[in-house]
Amino acid sequence: VWKEFGFNAVVYLAALTGISPSLYEAAAIDGAGRWKRMLHITLPGLKTVIVLMTILALGNILNAGFDQIYNLYNQAVYSTGDIIDTWVYRVGLNDMQFSLATAVGLLKSVAGFLLISSSYYIANKKANYTIF
Repeated sequence: VWKEFGFNAVVYLAALTGISPSLYEAAAIDGAGRWKRMLHITLPGLKTVIVLMTILALGNILNAGFDQIYNLYNQAVYSTGDIIDTWVYRVGLNDMQFSLATAVGLLKSVAGFLLISSSYYIANKKANYTIF
């Protein structure tokens, strides 16, 4: 969650600056409070960005950060510190089982593709959001 916080903050701030200040002024003149302005102006203005960032986050959910874990990885923590990427590295390069490591890596890619495709399908149906 925290690894992507900086990038996500920049994207959300860019989307917030894309919302016209005149909408907030008109809502304030009409008597809308902070919560009403947030619910009826800010959130609909951020809806497409929220959907896009959710799709990207679901596609990245299987990536736990191989480099960070591998740097702290040793034989004492194989049973508790193993993630898909470190297991593929250990089995593929250390144990010389290239075909098994390739199959697991391909399965991970297919699972990520299915997560992205299903989240994109749901976003298209529920939020009427399409990229292409």
